Amino acid sequence: MKHPARFKVVACGRRWGKTELGKTALLEQTAWRKKRGWWLAPTVMMASQVWRDLKASLRYTPGLSISESERRIDIAGGGMIAVRSAHHPDHLRGEGLDLAVLDEAAFMAPTVWPEIVRPMLTSTRGGALFLSTPFGRNWFWDQYRLGLDDDVPEWMAFQFSTAQNPMIAPEELESIRRQTTEHVWRTEYLAQFSDESGQVFRGIRAAVIPGRVAAPEAGHDYVAGVDWGRQRDYTVIAVIDATTRRMVALDRFNNIGWSLQRGRLKALAAAWRVGLIWAEANSIGAPNIEALQEEGLPMRSFLTTSKSKSPLIESLALAIERGFIGLLDDPVLLGELASYSLERLPGGGYRYGAPPGTHDDTVIATALAWHGVEDGGIGFDFV
Repeated sequence: MKHPARFKVVACGRRWGKTELGKTALLEQTAWRKKRGWWLAPTVMMASQVWRDLKASLRYTPGLSISESERRIDIAGGGMIAVRSAHHPDHLRGEGLDLAVLDEAAFMAPTVWPEIVRPMLTSTRGGALFLSTPFGRNWFWDQYRLGLDDDVPEWMAFQFSTAQNPMIAPEELESIRRQTTEHVWRTEYLAQFSDESGQVFRGIRAAVIPGRVAAPEAGHDYVAGVDWGRQRDYTVIAVIDATTRRMVALDRFNNIGWSLQRGRLKALAAAWRVGLIWAEANSIGAPNIEALQEEGLPMRSFLTTSKSKSPLIESLALAIERGFIGLLDDPVLLGELASYSLERLPGGGYRYGAPPGTHDDTVIATALAWHGVEDGGIGFDFV
């Protein structure tokens, strides 16, 4: 806040304190000096808590006028603070500003800054504060590099890891570190920029174990994961030896009826003496799971939602990256793992999926089988 640069770019880890920094800067440099400032966030939801905090901070200020519909606070003498969403950039055009705070800037459209916000600072020679965790080497990375260039004195860049927040216990970060993939740890907590922002699974080839196990081994436990499909998508059954944590079987097929699909699953489960089967329960999955449960198979239902999918995929990604699981040398599986991608959402979460026009059935089935390995609870045996 004390640095004289006009444009400051702060790349920081999660929970470092960027929101507190931004609110303090906005209050001290605009509202309390009778100047004009904006808080910009990628979505309305992300700006809601900031809006409440700013109102609370200014509640005893004389001559205050608050517009809830515009999310704008006017202060006698000319001061103004407004909270805006960058979701519809064209709605942002208008007044001149003395300071713009761009929260989670990396997740805004690249046109918001040069086409909308920057012109609003021209007549006032206003400044901007860019706050964000990195998201690949996109336009936020470009602004960060400007701040590193000594020949551009108006810009300054800062980088802070989550660990630099003294309010966060080191043991809490260590717990997160053990359960987080290297990419997410470096990006989200160390605030490092990466040009591999969309890649989910790393170390795929190193996780492959050549050859195949021909039959189940005595004393070993086996689990399976099932992703259902019918026509365009495939039904995939993945089997993992929970004792050795090695993938031993993968069956992939489509264009056959449900009865035949269930029969194929029953046959594979019997062949490998599978003691636990996790299957996706969405839509067509639920009735198939119920039918198999009635026949005595050890079925468990997994309802895939945006909330449940992230830990499912992240667990498999961590296992592959750290060598906890051995993969089959199957070209379809390895190809789907290599192309599987993630998209960081403005709210802080992730959206996982295959690129348009491709499949992720083997990925989901393997993730469900690995979920069974980690979940335990094997208590069924074929005779």
